[in-house]
Amino acid sequence: MSSSEIFTLSVDCMGGDHGPRVTLPACRRFLDKNPQARLCLVGLPEALAGFKHDRAQMVVASEVVGMDDPLEVALRRKKDSSMRVAIEQVKNGTAQAAVSAGNTGALMAIARYVLKTMDGIDRPAIAGQMPNFKGGGTTMLDLGANVDCTPQHLLQFAVMGSALVSVLQGGPSPTVGLLNIGEEAIKGSEVIKKTAELLRSAGEAGDLNYYGNVEGNDIFKGTVDIVVCDGFVGNVALKASEGLATMVSSFIRAEFSRSIFTKMAAIIAYPVLTSFKNRVDHRRYNGAALLGLRGLVFKSHGSADEVAFEQALNRAYDAARHQLLSRVQARIAHAAPLLAAAASGSAPEQVLNAAANE
Repeated sequence: MSSSEIFTLSVDCMGGDHGPRVTLPACRRFLDKNPQARLCLVGLPEALAGFKHDRAQMVVASEVVGMDDPLEVALRRKKDSSMRVAIEQVKNGTAQAAVSAGNTGALMAIARYVLKTMDGIDRPAIAGQMPNFKGGGTTMLDLGANVDCTPQHLLQFAVMGSALVSVLQGGPSPTVGLLNIGEEAIKGSEVIKKTAELLRSAGEAGDLNYYGNVEGNDIFKGTVDIVVCDGFVGNVALKASEGLATMVSSFIRAEFSRSIFTKMAAIIAYPVLTSFKNRVDHRRYNGAALLGLRGLVFKSHGSADEVAFEQALNRAYDAARHQLLSRVQARIAHAAPLLAAAASGSAPEQVLNAAANE
């Protein structure tokens, strides 16, 4: 990768709870900090009219996908929405990644329709980070795209998540844990038990660094680099994490509004409370990757402020300049025999033999 190479992101400026009021200032902050970046700002012409920057191109869209729009409306009726036009910039090669804070279901449906899924992948997954007590983030997938998952789907998620973490965090062999109600192999549903067998086979074949079962508290302890689960559980965990950050912020504000003695205690504890607040601040981890597509798409939280949306732009930019797409494809290609055997319903030992014989 050349240090002078330019990478372009397409941004759905109309998406999210706040739209251009947040996305445009965040885009300006991002451009000011990243001189090798360009942006395609997609939105209604009147919303983009006041924005000027020598590394920003305006791309007009005539429609906006609302946060409560049904999938049918977003996908079939609003064909010139800012969300869809932003994703099309990736398909036609104008941009290397797209970012939107819009309707999650619509974003996944449109991205899958426009970009299609990679060979060997049945369902794209949403992969994002949760803050952990080590001061970093635990990558978790799926965060809501797939409520019902088979063991084969969870194996695919693990392979894609490994590629993501390797690229964005620099670890050549990130550890993968399977979310369960206990560490013991006998625990969990039949889907979880079968998934564990597949992940162990993948570990033995060299496609994953499989740790084993992990529990919910391991997400925040940072026990593993990646936690794999279905989208229902993942989304619940994500919302709980965001709720914790909100609760800490509210607690700090409340303590400073009480009696003089409480205020004094709060002042003494302020550095510790602030450090903890910053550590669990979900804005630092905003920007979830839609993995498994033939193009890079990142989802920002719908309620993101300028700081959070800028972080989503940063993650998309890092993914683009570190060639995440090609590296995910390479990881999937390496694991293709294992994925194909798992998809055919072969027993774990046959899955391992298929990978070993490749």
